[in-house]
Amino acid sequence: MLKKAAGLLLVGASMAFWVSCATTSSHYLYAALPTANDIVAYREDPNSGVLTLLSVSPIAAGPAVEALALHPSKKFLYAANSFENDISLFTINTSGVLTEVTPRHKTDTAPTLLAMNSGGSFLYVGNSGSNDISVFSIDASSGALTQVGTPLLLGLTPTNMRLSPSGNFLYVMGAGLPGNIEVFSLSAGVPNQVPVQVAQVGTNPYGLAIDPGGAHLYVANSLPDDSISEFTINSDGSLTALSTIGGGTLSSPIALLIDNSGKYLYVANAGASNLSAYAIASDGSLTLLTTNESVPTNAHPNFMVNDPTGKYVFVGNSSSPAIQSFSLDVGTGTLTAVTSYSVGSTPTSIVVVP
Repeated sequence: MLKKAAGLLLVGASMAFWVSCATTSSHYLYAALPTANDIVAYREDPNSGVLTLLSVSPIAAGPAVEALALHPSKKFLYAANSFENDISLFTINTSGVLTEVTPRHKTDTAPTLLAMNSGGSFLYVGNSGSNDISVFSIDASSGALTQVGTPLLLGLTPTNMRLSPSGNFLYVMGAGLPGNIEVFSLSAGVPNQVPVQVAQVGTNPYGLAIDPGGAHLYVANSLPDDSISEFTINSDGSLTALSTIGGGTLSSPIALLIDNSGKYLYVANAGASNLSAYAIASDGSLTLLTTNESVPTNAHPNFMVNDPTGKYVFVGNSSSPAIQSFSLDVGTGTLTAVTSYSVGSTPTSIVVVP
């Protein structure tokens, strides 16, 4: 059964004037709001970073919808419903309309994380209630999910999860004193049961990022460390520690984002309500951008995402919940605030569809 979930685009005075060199195709931004059981939906103007709410937004989702994942075909959106222990599949049409395909797909307890390989053939679900990873194959034509094998048991409660750009390794992080990352190699998309490595990181890590070339991995360690751990990714997927940086504007860093070019790393500081910006050297080391070391945000930024052009960054805020838009100067890494959009409850995951 198909259930229509989102409708026509609002057209108003806020629309940009198009010039011959402008990007004319629309982007669409979707954000999960767990406490509202909704997905909020916007059209993004790719020339200004301005968002326009879709007419029937917010979209009804599953109970405590926590995480979103976009299929590379741009036709399917997946949502993890942490209170219902299942995954929703939505189709996306060319106008940004979402239509849910039911029934939903059962997973293990409290799914809160989603990751997908670059080819869109596998979806990985981090279940924080049962401390495991469920793996689903994806039908390329319909987006339908089929569970593969049994869930991968973890030695930690997953707080973040990333695939290497090659799709050969899965990195699963858990908070603690200290925190750890479990590294799993993948065979035909399926994780091996025994980890390649369990790497120690700092205290209470939540932010996790891998550069586009798959050479370096970064971890944000929140209170009390207030630091960023840097690692080299070896050919077997294992991690070698480079260094740990702290100080400056780092204050309960909770999320990390690397821009599309791989030249800059941004840190969401929940404790200071700002973003820190770093240049990434060829050896993976970080240098604070002193001209952009403390970019003010709304209270408690907790999530960041690039838009497909690489010219804009969207930030979710957990206090006075909002989504903020920032322009990104690709030459200098400088962020400049565009505007802010109140969303009523805390956004925990954001995707942008080109």
